[in-house]
Amino acid sequence: MGATVTTANNDEKTWGGGHNEPLGASYGKMMMWFFIVSDALTFSGFLGAYGFSRFKFIETWPLADEVFTHFPFMHGVAAPMYYVALMTFILIFSSVTMVLAVDAGHQLKKTKVAIYMFLTIIGGLIFVGSQAWEWKNFIKGEYGAVETVGGSLLQFVDKDGKRVALADFAVKLPEQREALTRSHSTWFMEDAESLPTYTVAEVQAGFKAHPEILIRTEKLTDKKQKTILSREESEKHLATAKYVVEGANLIRNEYGNKLFADFFFFITGFHGFHVFSGVIINIIIFFNVLLGTYEKRKSYEMVEKVGLYWHFVDLVWVFVFTVFYLV
Repeated sequence: MGATVTTANNDEKTWGGGHNEPLGASYGKMMMWFFIVSDALTFSGFLGAYGFSRFKFIETWPLADEVFTHFPFMHGVAAPMYYVALMTFILIFSSVTMVLAVDAGHQLKKTKVAIYMFLTIIGGLIFVGSQAWEWKNFIKGEYGAVETVGGSLLQFVDKDGKRVALADFAVKLPEQREALTRSHSTWFMEDAESLPTYTVAEVQAGFKAHPEILIRTEKLTDKKQKTILSREESEKHLATAKYVVEGANLIRNEYGNKLFADFFFFITGFHGFHVFSGVIINIIIFFNVLLGTYEKRKSYEMVEKVGLYWHFVDLVWVFVFTVFYLV
């Protein structure tokens, strides 16, 4: 039915999803397209900001191949980008099952719609779970590093240039340390960080006891590799160490430039929220399919509308994957 707008001089009809459909699209589809366009502009702004920041700090930007090297049940095995590629494949495959669900809806085949919707939901859940697992490893870290007074990041390598974890050389000194808590402090600071595994002194002592270990800075060479310092230069840089950094958060980042972690959490988190929302909507539509709601209506347009959203989320991830992980 059309909505009536009454003025002092005339009565006229405004489109309310009736027979006059702009571009041949129903009201629901048109509103979904409006949302997709506005959301696409939002993601474009985020990715554009990431690109400008990376270009500005290109010399100290972390290498994705050195950051995303984990794979489930393969602890200690370097598998750069393998799991991220698998996540991407799963999400893209879920778009295929969504297309099949929409096609089955056009043919009014309830059983097939339910099967393909279920597969789409499973793919989305796997992706969201994989992203949470990736976040856990990113936050926890693997090797550790130290931050200097000037804010530079120092990582540790052997003579062959392979990363060395703090746990492999740092020593435990007889020093009592206690995390700041409400019950053990006069003035409690809400943003107080938990203590790292080792102190700067313990890292410096362990470094001195292992002459085969060198330091590499976050600055990239012409060959796109981190700059490795000599032993003498390494000792000078380590003398200016102020913090021990383990993993990544919104304040410090063991992998390199702090903005990298900020963008990682924000962009992948924002996209993950979209995927999770899509999964919830798909579950609702899936149960409606099982209940025969759309079969009674003789229309599976709701499946088609949620399909548009799902394809958009998948397409956005292709851009995130390309810009954030590959370039």
